[in-house]
Amino acid sequence: MTTNLKLNTVNIGEKTIGPGHPCMIIAEAGVNHNGSQQAALELVDVAHDAGADAVKFQLYSKDEQVSKLARTADYQHRNTGFDTVLELAEMYEMPWECHHAIAAHCRELGIIYMASCFDKQAVNFLLGLGGDCIKVGSGEITNYPLLRHMSSTGKTIILSTGMSTLSDVKGAFEHIRSHGESEVVLLQCVSNYPASASSTNLLVMDTYTKEFGVNVGFSDHTIGSTVAVAAVTMGACIIEKHFTIDKGLQGPDHAMSLGPDELRDFVSTIREAEDSIGDGEKVVHSDELEIQKVSRRSIFTSRFIPAGERIDINNVTFKRPNVGIDPRLLTDVLGRVVMKDLDVDTPITWDLLT
Repeated sequence: MTTNLKLNTVNIGEKTIGPGHPCMIIAEAGVNHNGSQQAALELVDVAHDAGADAVKFQLYSKDEQVSKLARTADYQHRNTGFDTVLELAEMYEMPWECHHAIAAHCRELGIIYMASCFDKQAVNFLLGLGGDCIKVGSGEITNYPLLRHMSSTGKTIILSTGMSTLSDVKGAFEHIRSHGESEVVLLQCVSNYPASASSTNLLVMDTYTKEFGVNVGFSDHTIGSTVAVAAVTMGACIIEKHFTIDKGLQGPDHAMSLGPDELRDFVSTIREAEDSIGDGEKVVHSDELEIQKVSRRSIFTSRFIPAGERIDINNVTFKRPNVGIDPRLLTDVLGRVVMKDLDVDTPITWDLLT
């Protein structure tokens, strides 16, 4: 990040989010369980085995969420054949009671259970499961009654901001802050499935940090890990990525989700990218010391120099390895007298001079 603002850390379960801490990787299961509790439990296993910090599902009631008028997006129709969102919601809705077993399985494995909540009842149910935070999908950013209810819980709110202007985000953020004490983490997001790298506009994260003074992250709908890696190096403290048990399953999100091996590679790549960031202090790494000695030059004799002769620019040269006096000290060497005969190609050290 280019900003110099000091950001507070946020705790979700045993995970600390914020500057100086590894980013939180949320494996987004969404509705990729296809309505099956067993598939949901398997998704938890996949997320845990891949090294994700959290696995996220959706809590919604189809009758509360959509009307009969809502048509599926092109990608949803293409991947499912359904014409209406209500048909889609009915097909992939999982009974809320299943989430008790899912959350318990998460606790057993030590991975954080999370859920996107789409109505007040879902929020209350999540709290009953012991949820430490509430995820808000991009489509709810103008749902102020729901945001008010979420804020009243005092739980950390992770707000995705796809399909939104800065004014939309500001309105939602201020509404949340004015109705409770919830911490807010803003996720840059482009609500296209899949999203192109050129559309992701990661500098928006910097805008959010400057405008709102909060931690930021990236909900990644692109293919692969390239953009997520870029987001991490730019300061994202949360990365969210869709995954599935099997990319070949029927459903709205399977095709653009990561498979189990891909998720494992994704997490590994993110962690490797984090390791590369460092602390900004320019030092010689311990791994470089041997190469430094081989690669840097020192002052050598360019011909035979008899004892008593003075060093001048005509009887020295600069060669590898760095076993003699550093060329930066040439002016301190010029005019010195050699104490014994020196053969050509001899590294000059201080004990040879007077």
